[in-house]
Amino acid sequence: MTLSTNARPRDVDASLLRSWPLPMPSHDGDKEARGHVLVLGGSREMPGAVILAATAALRAGAGKLTIATGRSVAQLVALALPESRVLGLLETDAGGFTVESVAALDPLADKVDAIVAGPGMQDEVATARLVHALLARLAGSDARVLLDANAMGALLHPPAGGAAPCRFATPVLLTPHAGEMAHLTGIAKEDICAAPDRHALDAAERWNAVVALKGARTIIAAPGGERWQHEGGNIGLAASGSGDVLAGIIAGLAARGATLPQAAAWGVALHARAGECLAQRFGKLGYLARELPQEIPALLEQAAGGDADAAAWPSGGVAAGSRVER
Repeated sequence: MTLSTNARPRDVDASLLRSWPLPMPSHDGDKEARGHVLVLGGSREMPGAVILAATAALRAGAGKLTIATGRSVAQLVALALPESRVLGLLETDAGGFTVESVAALDPLADKVDAIVAGPGMQDEVATARLVHALLARLAGSDARVLLDANAMGALLHPPAGGAAPCRFATPVLLTPHAGEMAHLTGIAKEDICAAPDRHALDAAERWNAVVALKGARTIIAAPGGERWQHEGGNIGLAASGSGDVLAGIIAGLAARGATLPQAAAWGVALHARAGECLAQRFGKLGYLARELPQEIPALLEQAAGGDADAAAWPSGGVAAGSRVER
């Protein structure tokens, strides 16, 4: 089904975000009330990806954090993030996780509020098997699921007997940049960049997913045809680890109770504005992805019109720059 792109998408700007407030825990709520995030990812070659995503999830307001990563790097990750429980999963020779690892995740399935899978993962086939097993275990739960990076390859490697690309039984959030979208669809990257709205809408409907097609102009498309856009251009965000941070921010917001489209819209805006804040201090080139999460708490206060300087969010557009790379 091809959905119409004639209607203008809604701008993700300060006005939209203030009219779409994030769920807030009560003043006497505990860490459970703020939401539990599971970050599934990492590998021997990229253990830092889960550290970036997990840090961002906490900075976005999640109250509880569990990281599931390769057994070979679990201790390193635990030392880097003392706030987290860390599970060490059995690894394949190619750096992925065995499908049996879902057994280690099983006790969490009814306890987590949001899951982000993919940052730093390797072995696309093994990752797809694990993702499908996890999604089957989550059937009927309220957990919000974000598939990022290598985990999006689950579309191309459906369960036995299924057709590719698969269609999710329950909507998940996918966060491809144009190159990843080309890999997932078989459409040339240049064609995707030329018509991002159409390709995001088609994919959202075909896959039954919320699709955040990342770029200088990010398009967020929902399966029912709703569409949002965030425009900007801060080249500093086009750096290693930036996408991991964005995925973590979105997961942290989803754990707090935001819907997938809302978490994606807020996440893209916060990530972009964090890049603008860092560019003002360091310049547009050279700030690090690990520095983005520390900007998020104050930006959340500003966007909500709290005690911080709300004028930092311009009314005509929420900052600039949603360019992200792995």
